[in-house]
Amino acid sequence: GQRSLLEKDGVADFGSLDERAEELQGQGRTVMYVAVGGRLAGLVAVFVLAARIQPYREDGVAQRMATHQQLGLPECSFVTATGLPCPSCGLTTSFALTVRADLANAARANWVGLLLAMFCLTLIPWGVASAVVGRALGVPSLERGILVVITVLFVLLLVRWAFVLWWREG
Repeated sequence: GQRSLLEKDGVADFGSLDERAEELQGQGRTVMYVAVGGRLAGLVAVFVLAARIQPYREDGVAQRMATHQQLGLPECSFVTATGLPCPSCGLTTSFALTVRADLANAARANWVGLLLAMFCLTLIPWGVASAVVGRALGVPSLERGILVVITVLFVLLLVRWAFVLWWREG
């Protein structure tokens, strides 16, 4: 909902989102905040944004990357500087295709993005359930769990990137 509604319900931690919200509103876009248990629910917002991105060209063919530019973000600086895709190229497109259940094209855009999107989808109900009971369900150490997830994601992105670069050369 609107920021004022969340403030009325006691959500006060908006961090750096205010600046981005004002920027988007200045572009004529609608900003929607989502909160669960008094915290901004970033994962839900990610999927809402992904649903607003158009991952298909006018001829209906799925794009592989650069859909993040529809969010007002610049072209990937790594691609601009090197002409090569970066490790995360295609992540946004992969999420946009995943929310449309186009899993084959999501995997083509970035298969790590597809895995991450599916993982994040499972985190939403887990996060709600954890918020309801007031603790991280099934995770003895949330910090360790986050570290493991980030490490695995980083390794998978690098493996995928190495394959993409090798495939381009071959």
